Amino acid sequence: MSKADSIVDIIDAGIKAENLRQQAIANNIANLETPGYRRIDVKFEQLLAKCLASSEEFDLDEVEAQLFQPKQTPVKSNGNDVNLEDEVGRMIKNTLRHKAYIRLLSKKYKQIELAISLK
Repeated sequence: MSKADSIVDIIDAGIKAENLRQQAIANNIANLETPGYRRIDVKFEQLLAKCLASSEEFDLDEVEAQLFQPKQTPVKSNGNDVNLEDEVGRMIKNTLRHKAYIRLLSKKYKQIELAISLK
C-alpha cells in the first residue's frame, strides 16, 4: 500500500490505537489496588514511525496497535505498579491525540468533498 493512498487508513489505525489505549488506561485504573497487577500500555507510534520512515510500501497490518506490559514503573509492596496520577496524565494525553486524529480525518474528508464538488 502506498503512503499517499493510505492516509485515511493510517488515521483510522491511529483512532483505533487511541481507543485501545483508552481501554488499557481504564483497565489500569480499575485495577489500581489489585495485588500483583502490572499496568498495560499500547505500542503504536513506534510501529507507525517505522513504516513511515521506510522508503518501501508497507502493509497496514504492520501498523496495528499492540498491548504490552512496560514493566518499567516502580512496583508497590503489593506487587502493583499502577499510579493513578500517571494514568490520568496518560488519559489526558490520549484524549488529545484522539482529537487530533479526528480533526485530521475531518480535514481529509473535507478535501475529498471539495475535490468532488469542483468536478
